[in-house]
Amino acid sequence: MENISYGRRAFLKKAGAAGTLAVLASSPWLSVFSETEYTQKETVRLGIIGPGSRGRYLMHFLLKNKKARITALCDIYRPSLDEALKLAPRAKTYTDYRALLADREIDAVVIATPLDTHCRIALDAFEAGKHVFCEKSIGFTMEECLAMYDKHKATGKLFFTGQQRLFDPRYIRAMEMIRQGVIGRVQAVRTFWFRNGDWRRSVPSPGLERQINWRLYREHSKGLMTELACHQLQIGSWALQSIPNKVMGHGAITYWNDGREVYDNVSCIYVFDTGEKLTFESVIANKFYGLEEQILGHLGTIEPEKGKYYFENIAPAPGFLRLVNDIERDLFDTLPFAGTSWAPETAERNDGEYILGKKPEGDGTSLMLDAYVEAAITGRQPPRIAEEGYYASALTLLGHQAIERGEILAFPPEFKLDYLNHHRKQVETGKIRVLKTNGKIGARYLGGLFPRRQPG
Repeated sequence: MENISYGRRAFLKKAGAAGTLAVLASSPWLSVFSETEYTQKETVRLGIIGPGSRGRYLMHFLLKNKKARITALCDIYRPSLDEALKLAPRAKTYTDYRALLADREIDAVVIATPLDTHCRIALDAFEAGKHVFCEKSIGFTMEECLAMYDKHKATGKLFFTGQQRLFDPRYIRAMEMIRQGVIGRVQAVRTFWFRNGDWRRSVPSPGLERQINWRLYREHSKGLMTELACHQLQIGSWALQSIPNKVMGHGAITYWNDGREVYDNVSCIYVFDTGEKLTFESVIANKFYGLEEQILGHLGTIEPEKGKYYFENIAPAPGFLRLVNDIERDLFDTLPFAGTSWAPETAERNDGEYILGKKPEGDGTSLMLDAYVEAAITGRQPPRIAEEGYYASALTLLGHQAIERGEILAFPPEFKLDYLNHHRKQVETGKIRVLKTNGKIGARYLGGLFPRRQPG
């Protein structure tokens, strides 16, 4: 198969020719780059809300884009602000995000605060007329995710989420290959993310424990599902062009018994209407297998994180190796082994081929932020970006519910959008969605003070 190089500059140039690439069929949001030649002299003014470790990571990419200008920073933890000012020394600083949103010299915001604070900040940002980029998971509950999506639609402001795989050339090419039938019909998608570490950060004083290590506590986080699964579950719906409608799962604390409240060992199975399955597994006391998404077709397999694909039927071994194998077989066949009556189906050696012709470098974060900048300049929401972000979070949260309840759960109809195989449930004004917004979200956020923020 033809190897295609997607260097950043070359990729932008190719993606800019909207409608001329087959890749747009599987990744239509890339049309956001169709006017890059006409926006060279434009600038978008950005406010970073939560410039902790993740926020500053995103800042590094934004500072490389001449069309982006970071004009404001907001955090309640001074050390994070001080570190961010080293990157953007001319930026204004705020300790209340509402003051930043009131700044008329800011066009768009990047929200990189703890999970339980995303919704309130995003809703206020939309109301203030700002475009919104929100890190994943976008909401703490499915009600919050829907409220954020609906506010985006109601205000007409951009809504991007931190799903960088949507802009990773390896994944984009992999999805194009799937649509072309290269690996046949997709039967399953296996995803996993293994680490070996306690996920803790040092704290300068005990009073800052929950603020700094917010990911470990249930009032702020849902642990491995919202922090890691959100990245990978999206690959299943992207590959199969369908949303799974059933999930079951298990979670436990099996190793890090250190006072944390979220699980360190989780597993979920999602099932599509046509029977295919999507699985997610994470353990943070063993890192041997690392992370990967394995897209299994009847003709081959794609592992986009490694940037490789493999065909089911591989070429036979060279003549010399076959000769050695024959000698070994003849030798050992003379020995009387007592064993099973079946041949063990162990994996064959298959080195595969690189999707882009070489070992991958980096991920899609740079292109994702470039896309946000381009969209903020033109004011046009790229197709399917908001929906992909919504469902990545909604599936994550539904999986967490299945783990907590120990039940097989169906995707609730009131949280379905008009997207892929889903259709939005029609409700009377003032009923389901409004009640949930004014109830769960309102009680939790509307009267709250500025949310807690993790330091860098």
